[in-house]
Amino acid sequence: MIRSLVLKDLLIEIKSKEIISSMIAFGISVILLFAFSFRASPSQVYFFAPGLLWMIFIFISIILLNRIFNLEMENKSYEILFSSPVDKSAIFLSKCISSLIFLIFSQIIITPIFFLFLQINFPENLLFFLIIIFFVDLGICSIGSIISGSIMKIRSNEILLPILFFPMITPLIISAVKSTDLIFNSHPFVDWKIWFQLILSFSVIFLFSGYLLYPYVTNE
Repeated sequence: MIRSLVLKDLLIEIKSKEIISSMIAFGISVILLFAFSFRASPSQVYFFAPGLLWMIFIFISIILLNRIFNLEMENKSYEILFSSPVDKSAIFLSKCISSLIFLIFSQIIITPIFFLFLQINFPENLLFFLIIIFFVDLGICSIGSIISGSIMKIRSNEILLPILFFPMITPLIISAVKSTDLIFNSHPFVDWKIWFQLILSFSVIFLFSGYLLYPYVTNE
């Protein structure tokens, strides 16, 4: 069932190309704005690059979470989906997986462009950097899915989502920025181990909380 729901979201996006194109366009626009508007030395670039990168990722995730749930309302599939005998926790997992796929795909396009235009070398610990991105993305999609699902029927949900989302995600993003900064500056794992542990903890908590609470927060 989860697989079918994920495939539904993927097929809708393949047909419309609305979500990913918007995310990539926004991300590249921000990168170009910073690359051509600010003159900074390499040391200054390395100083603000981690925060800028995660700011871009957060804002494209807002675009993603707004659209992937609002499409259910626009297509009139919300009532059918939530009135069916499908376990609502399965709906949460499917939305979380779909969001994660869209977010990672967009990051695959945006991240190399970020390094290219800001003239930053890829980190030596590239594998650890990718692992951090994955677990932060998992946390973002988990908490974002439960918030978006709970406010989907509210008229001003596009305004309400960032208001609820940013405070919840702040500890995760602080940990992501700190660990990314240390990785960019080639620090050993022991220096950013505590930040990685926080990222892992927040992501797991968000995922299991969403799985358990989603049936209740999306109740009619």
